[in-house]
Amino acid sequence: MIMEPQESAPPQLTLEGTLATIEFRRPGQANRVEPGDLDVLHQHLEDVERDGALRVLVFRGRGKHFSAGYTIQKLAGGEGTSGGGDAFERLVNRVEDLGVVTIAALNGGVYGGSTDLALACDFRIGVATAEMLMPAARLGLHYYERGLYRYVSRLGLNHAKELFLTAHKIDARRMLEMGYLTELVEPERLDARVRELAGTIAGLAPLAVTGMKRALNEIARGALDSAGLKARVEQSKRSQDLREGVQAWQENRAPRFTGR
Repeated sequence: MIMEPQESAPPQLTLEGTLATIEFRRPGQANRVEPGDLDVLHQHLEDVERDGALRVLVFRGRGKHFSAGYTIQKLAGGEGTSGGGDAFERLVNRVEDLGVVTIAALNGGVYGGSTDLALACDFRIGVATAEMLMPAARLGLHYYERGLYRYVSRLGLNHAKELFLTAHKIDARRMLEMGYLTELVEPERLDARVRELAGTIAGLAPLAVTGMKRALNEIARGALDSAGLKARVEQSKRSQDLREGVQAWQENRAPRFTGR
């Protein structure tokens, strides 16, 4: 019997109203990220940033894994080359800095650099078959600065040490206990729960959500731009969204925010 080859394609962006989705599409390689995928992903993020109607971006993997991270073959001796060195770090940092809220839908295993990509997201919803592994020490790789900050700020120092300094694989229940997962749902509920959360976020005031997300991430890594925060607070006070939110509250109805 001839087996059909499994699809292996660059990540795909789809847009649906206020929701954007980026899907990793290399199921036969556990959805690993290839060097050429980095430019594709940056373009997808640029498209998301330009679309003023979008409120939420979801990352997901095709098949039984979320993503195996950046291809191992490009980790050694890659500094200064296309896709090498800090190229993956720049991508993940950009994900963290996005104005829209991000959700990682962890339908299965998440490994290597993609564990950091998921941590760069604002929410991580997983299923019972999810697992994670940070193999940097097993590979001889010293991890980059903001990735270490993300692990420590989101999981705590002891959990970060457990994952980085033992290179142990952990299961979904342990991921939830550590705080790596923000929620654990049944596999058949994953898509519905992601959409439910995305809908909740999309109904909130975009200026306030974007501004507070930025401040919270800056605080988490000890890099708060106080002047920028103050400017965003003042902008919020003068916004149409604040007036609409107060009026909707008084009238006991759902607000209609415009991001202005």
